[in-house]
Amino acid sequence: MKIGMVASHYPHAAHREEFIARVHRVAEEFRRTPGCLSAECWLSDDAVISIVQWESENALTASLATVQAAGLDLAYDEREARPREIVRLMAS
Repeated sequence: MKIGMVASHYPHAAHREEFIARVHRVAEEFRRTPGCLSAECWLSDDAVISIVQWESENALTASLATVQAAGLDLAYDEREARPREIVRLMAS
């Protein structure tokens, strides 16, 4: 069963371009992992939105572990104006 994740990030205006670059780097790493079907960065007026799809829950778990092991900057911190909103999805 396909699994998806939509994460909305709300960087302060001074960190928006840096945050967009961070999300693109993470998406590139996700796309390299087995079972990742797509990883994209979208923008709205106030948010940087990452949308990722995997072929299975196991692929998601392995993909997240790979991205974390790559040492990419995933931490929520003071560069963000408010907490992230993360929604996990399952294909029906």
